[in-house]
Amino acid sequence: MRHAARAPSPDLFGKESLLFGKENLADLREEAAHCRACHLYKDATQTVFGEGAVHAPIMLVGEQPGDKEDLAGQPFVGPAGQVLDRGLGEAKIPRNKVYITNAVKHFKFVRRGKIRLHQKPNTSEIRACRQWYERELVTVKPALVVAMGATAAQCVFGKITPIGKNRGHLLDLTEDTKALVTVHPSYLLRLPDQESKEREYKQFVSDLKLAASYLRKA
Repeated sequence: MRHAARAPSPDLFGKESLLFGKENLADLREEAAHCRACHLYKDATQTVFGEGAVHAPIMLVGEQPGDKEDLAGQPFVGPAGQVLDRGLGEAKIPRNKVYITNAVKHFKFVRRGKIRLHQKPNTSEIRACRQWYERELVTVKPALVVAMGATAAQCVFGKITPIGKNRGHLLDLTEDTKALVTVHPSYLLRLPDQESKEREYKQFVSDLKLAASYLRKA
């Protein structure tokens, strides 16, 4: 295994991290349902909080809920979720053994007729929602956090973190937690041709296998 690299410092959100007492996921989910920290709640159907094993060894962090997730109230149940499930299966990581969440808990979109088109969250929206990720992290206490996509990496590391030069190896997140950066499953769906889809999907699965390997060795 390669030696763990040092994670970027949390310059974007300041040097001090939020500290919380003992909380549980059910209470956090209920509190987040009434979050008004940014404007995204006004148009979204509901808050889409994380779900999964209470003390999962892996926390998967995505960007934000999509249209299907916004309606269902659950993360990664749409097309991107199907890609993720397939990748987890090939990496031999049971989905019911991980905790899955998003950097931003409300669906950001623009309407085009009856269609709601996904819009990328901006820095202020990521900052406003980061408290929920921090509190999930403290509560779940995973050994490894997998940041899927640029928005997730920005949330997890506290600053803009390029995927290309940071993926493929483990990063130090806290004294007890490592992190891994990879692409978001929705990126794989947007690729224009089958050859690039297959190539990038294999690399995505390779990242997930690295996560599984780390946990086995740890």
